[in-house]
Amino acid sequence: MLKIMKYLKKYWWQILLVVIFVAVQTYVDLTLPEFMSKIVDEGIVNSNTNRIIQIGIQMLGLALIGGIATIIVSFFSSRIAAATSRNIRKDVFEKVTNFSSAETNKFSKASLITRTTNDVQHIQMTTFMILRMMVMAPIMAIGGISKVLKNSPSLTWIIAIAVVVLFIIIIVLFSLAMPKFKIFQKLIDKLNLVTRENLTGLKVIRAFNNEEHQEEKFDKANTDLTKLNLFVNKVMILMQPLTMLVMNLTMVAVIWIGSHQVDIGSLQIGDMMAFIQYAMQIMTSFMMLSMLFVMIPRTSISANRIMEVLNTNPIITDPESSKKSNNKLKGQVEFKNVSFTYPDADEAVLCDISFIAEKGKTTAFIGSTGSGKSTLINLIPRFYDVTSGSILVGGIDVRDYLQKDLRDLIGYVPQKGVLFSGTIKSNLKYGNDKLSNEEMRKVSQVAQALDFIEEKDKKFDTHISQGGKNVSGGQKQRLSIARALAKNPEIFIFDDSFSALDFKTDKELRKELKKYTKDATVLIVAQRISTIMNADKIVVLDEGKIVGIGTHKELVKTCDVYKEIALSQLREEEL
Repeated sequence: MLKIMKYLKKYWWQILLVVIFVAVQTYVDLTLPEFMSKIVDEGIVNSNTNRIIQIGIQMLGLALIGGIATIIVSFFSSRIAAATSRNIRKDVFEKVTNFSSAETNKFSKASLITRTTNDVQHIQMTTFMILRMMVMAPIMAIGGISKVLKNSPSLTWIIAIAVVVLFIIIIVLFSLAMPKFKIFQKLIDKLNLVTRENLTGLKVIRAFNNEEHQEEKFDKANTDLTKLNLFVNKVMILMQPLTMLVMNLTMVAVIWIGSHQVDIGSLQIGDMMAFIQYAMQIMTSFMMLSMLFVMIPRTSISANRIMEVLNTNPIITDPESSKKSNNKLKGQVEFKNVSFTYPDADEAVLCDISFIAEKGKTTAFIGSTGSGKSTLINLIPRFYDVTSGSILVGGIDVRDYLQKDLRDLIGYVPQKGVLFSGTIKSNLKYGNDKLSNEEMRKVSQVAQALDFIEEKDKKFDTHISQGGKNVSGGQKQRLSIARALAKNPEIFIFDDSFSALDFKTDKELRKELKKYTKDATVLIVAQRISTIMNADKIVVLDEGKIVGIGTHKELVKTCDVYKEIALSQLREEEL
């Protein structure tokens, strides 16, 4: 929690203003009962109307000052709390953006979303309450106690008993509720995970008629969270009636005992009324502190969860300075004895991979499912780092580039086309914000996307929903390819990016692509033999190892694995 509070340093002068006006507000609250006492003892008892009006005007003035102070305190407290949560969210988001897949998998996407939203919201609420109460409660408690000791010392013991009883109630209730707070956020993570899983896999769930099973999973997560919430709320809700009971009993005791002292002349009526007000203020201040004692431990759990994210150092880091590629080897990609094992995995996914992908040529990768094709491709932009060996881009080890500089050299089209909410134009400009309308049409034409774009009413200004849900799989892939082409990089990576295209569109796209990328290095992962038959070099993978390198004709003769794949898709005479 203390580490999170470092975010408040930036707003020290606003916090100082809050402290000053809280002190003013508390002073007003502590002074008003004295004026009330004077109205009773000096005005009402003596039937002195002028004195009542005079003191009443002073009370109105004080109340106005207190009201202004309250508004200022609320304004700046809200502003500081909101700004603090904004800064925390910003830092968490930036940190997560720099995470590799290993760190993302460690926390899970559902948990990262909860930490960025729900946990930060807890911190915002607690920060607001601390600024409002942490200063006010002690001042009011100390001020109230000093006032009653000064004006009505004979009744002080009543408050002492009331405060002790309050503390006992608070301790008992907290001891029941606090252990539950520790598992509260984990249950929210679980509910978020199940909800996200349901929304992502909705089509599969419906296809297998498994709605009831998913509803049961959601109901369990939802019920667990609800039961915990109900238990905590039932325990904490007892605090209000029990506190009110203590306060009302205290008031009855003060009036009962005070009335006897008034009767014998040892206490004035005004002092007794003021004492009642001070008693309420003292107990209210202890209640405010008790609320903070509830919120701070709970929020500290959220703060620790956020700090876990902020303190996690990404496995993939930048060097102190980025090296520039060799002009003679510009665009060339070379694997030197590369092996890779996923974090926490027992076996290597890739073993001793070596090859060179040259500029101006197309290098393709093929192999059975699980042979490591996509893993190999993902090592080039450093989504993961090699376990051993090295990958050179432009003659420089990828680990010697700044990640930004390395990825500027690469146009990447993932296995699953990903579009962002906005328009077709904003998606195509995602990697090149200076893209002209003419260039936009050109890359769309190469990607075989121009025809369906032109059919839209708003053309390139057509709205794209989150994840591209309002376009087909093939359209999504073609737009993803056009986006990579718009970047005009030295290296193009197509990770099985033609799988959703029909054979005719695939053929036309590869024909146009060859012309457009003639000066770049092209790396293609594919399942279809027809997609890579004309590649300059084909790398065949089997169980993470290279079992063949060459052209289509060479591999048909020399590589059994490749020939087996080819025969499963083509007739003998088509080979």
